[in-house]
Amino acid sequence: MSKLAPEDKFIDFSDYGRPIARGIATFLKNTQVTPIHITLAFGVSGLLAIYLIFEEYYWAAAFFLILKSILDAADGELSRQKNTPSYVGRYLDSIFDIVLNFLLLFSIGFLSHSPIWITFLAFICIQLQGTLYNYYYVILRNISIGGDNTSKVFEQKAPIAFAGENQKTVNVMFMIFNFLYGFFDRFIQMLDVNAHRSKNYPNWFMSFVSVYGLGFQLMLISVLLILGYLHFILLFFVAYTVLLPIMITIRKALNQYSKRNG
Repeated sequence: MSKLAPEDKFIDFSDYGRPIARGIATFLKNTQVTPIHITLAFGVSGLLAIYLIFEEYYWAAAFFLILKSILDAADGELSRQKNTPSYVGRYLDSIFDIVLNFLLLFSIGFLSHSPIWITFLAFICIQLQGTLYNYYYVILRNISIGGDNTSKVFEQKAPIAFAGENQKTVNVMFMIFNFLYGFFDRFIQMLDVNAHRSKNYPNWFMSFVSVYGLGFQLMLISVLLILGYLHFILLFFVAYTVLLPIMITIRKALNQYSKRNG
């Protein structure tokens, strides 16, 4: 099942690994490999990338960062192909993402001898960027006719577990997820509180916002590592946040234009 209706699909610069991810899922569809196995694999890939950065094998580190991005898409693809939706898997995926981002940026901060406040600021910035992308994308998925509406715009309480899942486990995973992401979600929602009321998310705009997707962020880190710019990665992502208010302003302007020409 596609996440979006055909007319709502856009060029997602953060989702470059989707074709390979879909191929991996198709290959594993009739095996005993589960989506959670793939999620665990992308966690290992991310940890290997961090280790290789410490060893200064930047090409290899870049490979595993990109592989992590591909596997990050493959677990969802496998879940859809096997028709085995899982809130545990969904939350585990997101928890791994933020933990790996934290470890990756703080490793770069340590190796580049950056002040701890710069490192922490870069982590905050990269999470806010990704949250803005996810916020608009989930809204689009919920309003897209025939699209995937399994993700909610506002995560306020633990969902009812799918068949085969333990409700207590889902509740615990939701609590962890909400603890790690709650601040970022609420901050972005505060900046654009009425975004969910709008249905005007043109494809070109979503493509623009997709440069804040995690896949694209990891690709940028990989390129900077290969070019030997380890010391500039944190400052780059702090500066990269300048696009955030621009994206929100454009989104609001699109909504006003739509109302006037309604």
